[in-house]
Amino acid sequence: MSILPPSRRLWWKEPVHGIEMIWIIIALLWCLVLFLWMPYWHLYGKQNLSNESYKTPPEVFESKANAMAKAHTVRTDAKSNIPVVHPPAGSDVYMLGRLWQWWPILELEKNKSYRLHISSLDWQHGFSLQPTNINLQILPGYETVVTITPDQSGEFAIVCNEYCGVGHHTMLGKIFVK
Repeated sequence: MSILPPSRRLWWKEPVHGIEMIWIIIALLWCLVLFLWMPYWHLYGKQNLSNESYKTPPEVFESKANAMAKAHTVRTDAKSNIPVVHPPAGSDVYMLGRLWQWWPILELEKNKSYRLHISSLDWQHGFSLQPTNINLQILPGYETVVTITPDQSGEFAIVCNEYCGVGHHTMLGKIFVK
């Protein structure tokens, strides 16, 4: 109960003032612009990658990654003792995250497409490819698949940007593009 009840009980039957109607129309138009901007930005903004995700047991994914590494290893990185894998262009490439490394190191060819499969064996990890703005959340039990076509040569760092434990700050990986 209010101190001074409204003189008319059916307030929603009151006519809307002209200036209020203008602001309502402006707000609705702005909502429509923002709503339409989201799919446009997803398709043409080059910010978020379209990806696929599949439920995959960690043991199965690890066996796929090991088989790919065994078939295409060209050398072993002297500093980290992680295999450097050079898969053929157009192939499926597997990379796994585990405490506290990205495995294996990939060596890809410029302007060639690859289907990159990423998963975690233990905890949630973040896959952030630097200096490009590729950022994915990687979960154990799920395989994230992204089609990538490197358009620059060089060495790219993979940083885990989801806290995954005591060694989180050391969880780095590499992708070489020739």
